Amino acid sequence: MLNAVDALINAHDVLNGRRLALLTNPSGVDRTLKSTADRLAACYRLTMLFGPEHGIRGDAQAGEAAGDMTDPVLNLPVRSLYGSSRHIPEEAFDQFDVLLYDIQDVGARFYTYIYTLAYAMEDCARHDKPVVVMDRINPLGGTHVEGLRLKPSLASFIGLYPMPARYGLTVGEFATFINETKGIHCDLTVLPCQGLDRQMDFTATDMLWVPPSPNIPTPDTALAYIGTCLFEGTNVSEGRGTTHPFEMVGAPFVDAIRLTAEMESLQLPGTAWRPVHFVPAFSKFQGELCHGVQLYITDREQVNAFETGLALVDAIRRLCPEFQFLPTNCFNRLLGDDSYRLGKEDLQDICERARQESRLFREESRPFWLYR
Repeated sequence: MLNAVDALINAHDVLNGRRLALLTNPSGVDRTLKSTADRLAACYRLTMLFGPEHGIRGDAQAGEAAGDMTDPVLNLPVRSLYGSSRHIPEEAFDQFDVLLYDIQDVGARFYTYIYTLAYAMEDCARHDKPVVVMDRINPLGGTHVEGLRLKPSLASFIGLYPMPARYGLTVGEFATFINETKGIHCDLTVLPCQGLDRQMDFTATDMLWVPPSPNIPTPDTALAYIGTCLFEGTNVSEGRGTTHPFEMVGAPFVDAIRLTAEMESLQLPGTAWRPVHFVPAFSKFQGELCHGVQLYITDREQVNAFETGLALVDAIRRLCPEFQFLPTNCFNRLLGDDSYRLGKEDLQDICERARQESRLFREESRPFWLYR
């Protein structure tokens, strides 16, 4: 299987003779780990770079604004799309003819890179600039769809469209889907992967994993993230500042042994649990001893990461009187709905509705599949 960057020769007619801008980050590499920016600069007229959240070199933590700079390797201007504005500045459109996008997605609705792409597509549509998405494998595969569809009233930069938490599309399929269904109508070209089918996830390839962002160090983290990202909206650590973000979850007030026993009793498919104790180096409870659990994904086909994460939230909520949702709308935006937080539906009801909404989205998105 080849990502689009590994077959750049097939894009010659699309890119040759035009000034190119590239929206990328450290995950934009070919299978030999050579950066897409370097490959493009060697063959085509690359004139500028754009960077998403975490920056073009991945040196900014979650939520930190990234600034404009000059790339030290290619000596090209870099404009941040996660700073004072998340849109391409007007003056930049005089510097390129075609915008390319090459970032490894993780397949989660609340991952901000896909909305940086969406905004860029809107901006380019207004300025009659073509967009070329260099497609990549969805590391979670394209067969499983999980979670509630986002309520439109909860739309934000961690979720713009009514999609489930795990939406089962490559970034090229996502771009095609929103371009047609959300009225963007930009001049879009998707350079496809070669040899990809929907059943393949990252573990089925021989590619090397480059973390798409600082806290997604492995493919298992990306899968756990679908569910445990919910803890970002609570006073419980999602493991940021540890060596296993989104796999270790806890807080100073959690009883690790009791929580582990509770999670084991649920017999959630494809999971195993152990009690852990950790001290985050940054983020929530920095420098404090936390107690909790580590989630092990033992079967990627059987696990429902969304339901697993929500079940863990529910267990800590029941067992720990100190548990709180943060005084923001973050949890609802991540979940996609306010019913659970407000007590309108219990865990079982939410999970059943999520299964129905996920099935519906899968059928709605089917016409935009590029791989079978």
